[in-house]
Amino acid sequence: MRGIYLKSGLGDETYVPPFIFEHDYEAKLTSALQEAEEGMFASIDSLLEKTKIDPQEITVLIVTCGSFTPVPSLTSLVVNKYKLNPNIKTYNLSGMGCSSGVMSIDLASKVLSSSTDIGYALTVVTESISLGWYFGDNRSMLVTNCIFRVGCAAAIVTNDPKKKRVAKFELTNSLRTHHGADDSAYRAAFQEEDEMGEVGVSLTKDLIRVAGVNLRQHIKTLAPRVLPLSQLVLYAYSVTMSVLSKGESKPIVPDFMTAFDHACIHTGGKAVIEQVARVLRLDDDVTEPARMCLHRFGNTSSSLVFYELAYFEAKKRMNKGDKTWVLAFGTGFKVCSLVLKSLRDSSSDIEHDNPWKDCLHRYPLKAW
Repeated sequence: MRGIYLKSGLGDETYVPPFIFEHDYEAKLTSALQEAEEGMFASIDSLLEKTKIDPQEITVLIVTCGSFTPVPSLTSLVVNKYKLNPNIKTYNLSGMGCSSGVMSIDLASKVLSSSTDIGYALTVVTESISLGWYFGDNRSMLVTNCIFRVGCAAAIVTNDPKKKRVAKFELTNSLRTHHGADDSAYRAAFQEEDEMGEVGVSLTKDLIRVAGVNLRQHIKTLAPRVLPLSQLVLYAYSVTMSVLSKGESKPIVPDFMTAFDHACIHTGGKAVIEQVARVLRLDDDVTEPARMCLHRFGNTSSSLVFYELAYFEAKKRMNKGDKTWVLAFGTGFKVCSLVLKSLRDSSSDIEHDNPWKDCLHRYPLKAW
């Protein structure tokens, strides 16, 4: 584990549950509940304070957590804590891995757009390390102990046009592609027992290849929706030349940063960030938020891209009208994209609950 960790790209200030520091520690339900409650309640409290939205106005509740599904559910936990309206629609997303945070925003948008009524969707994005900690010796399963860390995020999504003047972002496009029909993609990240009966999530050596292959398929669908005409013409020309040369020349990879001002790419690990950069031909300036997020917070799973958004805000790089591409991968294997349009400039002061507030002066690191 030490050898894996030293190559992971993580710093020394990431967060794990308290039980990790106990003598002869073991994973227990109480630790998982504590982890969920502390993250979710702190995020929701801060969100409600900033938005001034009455909890009774919330019409949709979405909670996503990949590996922790207690009874009653996490949505029931939130409903009980905040005494939400009895006619609220609740959705529990589980088993979807790091992509589920992006998917929850997409789901919130779909639910609200299917109704003519004005609504507010509270989305809570978390993960559980406590019951996902691996106690065995299988190297491919030990990786999760080394890179996954505690994190949580919450957001309000609404279809109320009057809120556009106070909202941070407008969701202008989204895409979800599911590649689970392919066996190698399906098993790239897989929860199972090792030979000693210890449960863990195996991250296979094929994961990086799978991420690259499925990302290429994903962007083929995304490209016509977002790229400027000049890039589409260049791509079509390169495809035509590839066909005429019988494969001797390869189609180009369009420059997606001609369509976006910023990118929050999947912070799945050092190798994943490097693979995304290779596939999309992104330079270090574009991958900086992902690399710094990995170093400071580790892989916080489904909430990771929201920490990257917070990085842009803390650095005051977000201007009104800017478009941000949010890209995440998940078990199954899924690739998900959001396109967010900024509705205001970054605040001159860092928000009190911005996770970068106490460490921003140290980032970006000169070496990673």
